[in-house]
Amino acid sequence: MSILRKEPALTRERDDHEDEIDAEVGGEEIGDDLIFDDNALAVALYGEAEQTLRLLERSIGVRIHARGNALRFEGESKRVALTRRVLEELYALLQRGQSVRNADIRHAIRMLSSEPDVQLSDVYENILSRGSRRVIRAKNLAQRRYVDVIRKHDVAIAIGPAGTGKTYLAMAMAVASLHRKEVSRIILTRPAVEAGERLGFLPGDLAEKVDPYMRPLYDALRDMMDMEKAERLIERGTIEVAPLAFMRGRTLNDSFVILDEAQNTTDEQMKMFLTRLGENSKAVITGDVTQVDLPPGTRSGLVETTRILGGVRGIGFMRFEPRDVVRHPLVQSIIEAYDRAGRGEANEKQAADPRSDTSPTRPTKPGGASEGDE
Repeated sequence: MSILRKEPALTRERDDHEDEIDAEVGGEEIGDDLIFDDNALAVALYGEAEQTLRLLERSIGVRIHARGNALRFEGESKRVALTRRVLEELYALLQRGQSVRNADIRHAIRMLSSEPDVQLSDVYENILSRGSRRVIRAKNLAQRRYVDVIRKHDVAIAIGPAGTGKTYLAMAMAVASLHRKEVSRIILTRPAVEAGERLGFLPGDLAEKVDPYMRPLYDALRDMMDMEKAERLIERGTIEVAPLAFMRGRTLNDSFVILDEAQNTTDEQMKMFLTRLGENSKAVITGDVTQVDLPPGTRSGLVETTRILGGVRGIGFMRFEPRDVVRHPLVQSIIEAYDRAGRGEANEKQAADPRSDTSPTRPTKPGGASEGDE
């Protein structure tokens, strides 16, 4: 490693994540070299037209020069160290036979800039591969922690914005458990908050009226297994997709049960669901408390459950933040913009009437079981 004379900063387009990195890295200007022992893997790592290297330059703010399997980094010391670490971890993934996409690079930058000691091979461990149409794995550290919470607890409650993978990963875990014969069936359910007046105008019987609302669960399921196999399992009852109302009066033994859109449950519905759990069963509850569609004045069962069950042993909680969104990069920015707007409106109302409490209803932080706790 050699110390370089500080040069003028590159003129470049700033990446969406660079403001966050700016607050965490810096140091004197240096140069560093990295040599990979496998030329073919190095080419795969660089990407077509060295797109991986160009993405790292834009995102972290370094200069990267490639010659064969050798790389030269130039920039502030902490930025150079972060770049080297990201490339070493991504190269290790390729050595294990895993693919690396642009989204993986962005997630790696975010993870390693906040937690330098994390091993990407541990984060990106396959969740579902055997018998699946595609390999499914955690995409960031929050998702890895979420998977661990599900594994360690009989009931896992995940709260966070859309696009963080709450339901999708839970379904992948359920299908993996079914493949390993840890459970004999999967039950996917949602509260059909529109099963009254609006759905009443749709043609067909109750099941046909509710089916469009359950479609996202069917879509995710078919993304994880062959369509014909999924249909056979549904016909046999091995996989059941049904509105929450259909759970009343049942005992769910030897099952992996997922309650999606749980922010739209009432207190009574949530209690009913939680008390359906039978022997050798696991439940995952997911929801976004900022998107409650219940009638005004009706308390969300998800919010109340978080408050009431925070100290119950065997129940794990996972809270996702906007930065954990794994959809299109704009989705994270959109969520954060709406959050800021909501806080601004609440502050204006509070300033106009200091006696009023206009802060949005949010679940309290669990006082007992938390991420990874038993």
